[in-house]
Amino acid sequence: MITPLAVTALLASVPAPPAAISPSDVGVQVIKTIIIVLFLLVGFRLFGKREMSQLSVYDLAMLFALSNAVQNAMTAGYGNLAVGLACSATVVIVAWALTRVLYRRPRLAARVIGTPTILCRDGQVLVGPQRYCRVTDEELDAAVRAYGLETPKDAALAVLEVDGSISVVPKSFGENGEPSGS
Repeated sequence: MITPLAVTALLASVPAPPAAISPSDVGVQVIKTIIIVLFLLVGFRLFGKREMSQLSVYDLAMLFALSNAVQNAMTAGYGNLAVGLACSATVVIVAWALTRVLYRRPRLAARVIGTPTILCRDGQVLVGPQRYCRVTDEELDAAVRAYGLETPKDAALAVLEVDGSISVVPKSFGENGEPSGS
């Protein structure tokens, strides 16, 4: 049986509706969103090419947790459509503006996005760049094998691309157009 006291207790436990959100509140959230986008851009750039291209299940779970934390930071916990739209629009506009700026300023793009790194030239593994980019011998060997070569000695060039993949150019090609080992 439901008593009036139980109904009163139940109604008292219901949270009050959120206060109306002012345009200045939305503006504050937009500024927070810009700061967070720039922070993430710098953070991901500092991680390096290899780390961002090789996401494991753990990394993906951490990325989802990060996105939830960032969403809460950007919207300050407001479950409001206007705040969500403002934050989403801010992310899209910042991405669009950054793309335009980087397209017009290649030097800045190289600093923000990075440049390809040569790991192997004429069959010689360049240990310095390989260590700097944290590419293991096993990863380089696997990339070379993926291109049909036996070892890095068979590669004219192996390049760590800005997206984290490794491109390999064989030293020579066989009669059928396939790479041929030494």
